[in-house]
Amino acid sequence: MTGSKDDTTDDQVPAWARRTTGESRLAATAAIVGVIVLQLVLPEQFSPQPQWLLPALEAMLLAVLFIGNPVRIDREGRWLRLVSLGLTAVIGIATAWSVCRLVLALINGHVGDDPIVLLGSGGAIWLTNLTAFALWYWQYDRGGPAARAHARKPFPDFMFVQMQNPDLTDPTWEPEFADYLYLSFTNATAFSPTDVLPMSRPAKLTMMLEAAISVITMSLVIARAVNVLK
Repeated sequence: MTGSKDDTTDDQVPAWARRTTGESRLAATAAIVGVIVLQLVLPEQFSPQPQWLLPALEAMLLAVLFIGNPVRIDREGRWLRLVSLGLTAVIGIATAWSVCRLVLALINGHVGDDPIVLLGSGGAIWLTNLTAFALWYWQYDRGGPAARAHARKPFPDFMFVQMQNPDLTDPTWEPEFADYLYLSFTNATAFSPTDVLPMSRPAKLTMMLEAAISVITMSLVIARAVNVLK
């Protein structure tokens, strides 16, 4: 009788607040591979040199994570956490370099007059920046995907609408990488929270930084493209 009651209580707890099997690695892996490809096709002036070095390091770290958690991200370990954060940091450093180089080139006029190259480079850097922040949100919220799978931290850093409306949400719903990618996209385009609210101060500061980078990058690239196109 007691076991039945416990099972019923557990079923009433939403998936995001209890222990689960962990999310699939597929979406995050695809996003990281996409970032690596974009880094390799960027013009040399916007990439750290040698251009292959950071993408190769990112691919190596991704392979290590894939070995540690090949299907679902549910295995915890200090070394896995450090490698995962290291990979996100390398992507962030490479993206920050590209953003700075692009902004300086636009301000100093050291970019070509080909609007296709300009918009393509700006779009690629904007996409890598968007994905880098999505990875940071995904890694930070409640200790990361593995910690969320084990329900280590009860208080979320980001409040999704599904958490606010449990009666209108599938009880098996829990935030996955696609949700953080959506958060990053809306913040990078609206320059403010939309339907996902930052709850902790670090989450607010990170979203503020992304919005600032996005508005500066987009405004400079668009202004330069309009000037070139006349």
